Amino acid sequence: MPASLQIIYPVSADSHFDYDYYLGTHMPLVDSHMGPHIDRVLVTKGIAGGPDVPPPYHLVATIVFADQAAMKAALRASGPVNADVPNFTNVRPQVLIGEVIA
Repeated sequence: MPASLQIIYPVSADSHFDYDYYLGTHMPLVDSHMGPHIDRVLVTKGIAGGPDVPPPYHLVATIVFADQAAMKAALRASGPVNADVPNFTNVRPQVLIGEVIA
């Protein structure tokens, strides 16, 4: 069964997020270290939490793997990716690991 890893960056009063760095440097790092184990990636920039409501999240990255074994292999290779997070945000990301059911 496919597995997913979602990395969620919540907005707070003092948070910042450098989207250019994320796309230009961080995502290539993800690809070089974790890419061989990844099936697909969806990156969503928060623009609203509803009509006239600011977004509750800067960004949500969804990474899909063929199965749990592929995800575990990617996580074992993710050290440099994790170490890069402070270079584009001061947010401690939330993580959701799941099974893709639809």
